[in-house]
Amino acid sequence: MAVTKDEILRALSGVVLPGGGDLVSRDLIRALAVEGGAVRFVIEAESPEAARALGPVQAAAEAALRALPGVETVQVVMTAHGPAAKPPAPSLKIGQHPTPQQGGPQKVSGVDRIIAVASGKGGVGKSTVSSNLAVALARQGRRVGLLDADIYGPSQPRMMGVNKRPASPDGKIIEPLQAHGVTMMSIGLMLKEDEAVIWRGPMIMGALQQLLGQVAWGKLDVLIIDLPPGTGDIQLSLAQRTQLTGALVVSTPQDVALLDARKALDMFSKLKVPVLGLIENMSTFCCPNCGHETQIFGHGGVKAEAAKLGLPFLGELPLALSVREAGDSGVPIAATEAPEAAAYARLAAGLIAGGVA
Repeated sequence: MAVTKDEILRALSGVVLPGGGDLVSRDLIRALAVEGGAVRFVIEAESPEAARALGPVQAAAEAALRALPGVETVQVVMTAHGPAAKPPAPSLKIGQHPTPQQGGPQKVSGVDRIIAVASGKGGVGKSTVSSNLAVALARQGRRVGLLDADIYGPSQPRMMGVNKRPASPDGKIIEPLQAHGVTMMSIGLMLKEDEAVIWRGPMIMGALQQLLGQVAWGKLDVLIIDLPPGTGDIQLSLAQRTQLTGALVVSTPQDVALLDARKALDMFSKLKVPVLGLIENMSTFCCPNCGHETQIFGHGGVKAEAAKLGLPFLGELPLALSVREAGDSGVPIAATEAPEAAAYARLAAGLIAGGVA
């Protein structure tokens, strides 16, 4: 008389497992098949380690079934499904194409005011001004953020002394870093220091959108945005998509720099972004050895231009070796008690007094 599945299961329920229970009550039997006197089934353990521990149980199950009348052969296979596969870690990709936005320029959540720091050309110290202004504002009690929007040439990680990659627990929200009392974010923190960004315009605009909208900026009184030089995609996208409090235009005094600064001013006029004022950087060089002052790039050109255009002139900033050394070391001069920090403190105080920072 052929053996039945019920008889097989009753026999297997008598095979006790380490720790209590049996093969049937613990639901470890899979794919039970009975064909005449041939019995086949699978014991599925919870892990490879548990399968190895069940070796004696497998032998006991085979012996119990062979003792049943009508059983001629027994084939038992031990398997382990292992621990549940871990989901892949969230992956944050910077540089996607921008998503459509309706309704014109919008605010950044939690940010009261946004100031763009711009220049018509490179090399006038715009990024140095941005980092030192952010630190100076923070030292005067403001909650400050600093966004390095110079996608092709990010320099704020070095100037602010930050090199840690920002976290993104869910692959969407980016957690910014803190340095010298400032909340900061830069595309440079997502790349190797010497890695070039070789992107077309849409990817650049998408990256800017992510750095503004996906960063957990928290509550800020003011967000300083360090723009790239010129009048390109970043400036256009920022003005069209984000409600800016206004822009600061940085220039050196010489005529060739002022030519490009005028183009930046014209751009902001056409984009209907208020220009909060002009800043003359590298205005005077004071020799650290003899104390003699020299106007290497001329002097007063930016102030004269501001008066000509009816725009506020926000001050002169020195050309000083200590400012360069501080930026290279990752401690902006405004974060120190050096005499050169006073000019940035005055600039910050003026913006606060004017109600724009």
